[in-house]
Amino acid sequence: MKITVQSIHFNADQKLLEFIQKKVDKLDQFFDQIISGEVYLKLENVDDEANKISEIKLIVPGVTMFAKEQCKTFEEATDLAIESLRKQITKHKDKTREKLSEHKAILNADEVSDY
Repeated sequence: MKITVQSIHFNADQKLLEFIQKKVDKLDQFFDQIISGEVYLKLENVDDEANKISEIKLIVPGVTMFAKEQCKTFEEATDLAIESLRKQITKHKDKTREKLSEHKAILNADEVSDY
């Protein structure tokens, strides 16, 4: 899966980029049809310690999935966003399987009635 990482208002170090790539690649275990992903890392100018934002967008056939988290570290925000995307992927797969089984049931019913 092709991932692009953009850091806004700062330069991300290689260690952080490798961490993000490794985490996003794990989503392939749950759904192998992910086309690409975009990760945006932002620093907000607020007094709060939790000023690091990680936004992840995944392109899947027929759907675009998005997760945004704000935490004290980019690693923590990325972990939470990945977990949110994992849930979205699981839900999407279940819906897709349900539609497919409905179509198969309709086709089988039509075949039986033809005889």
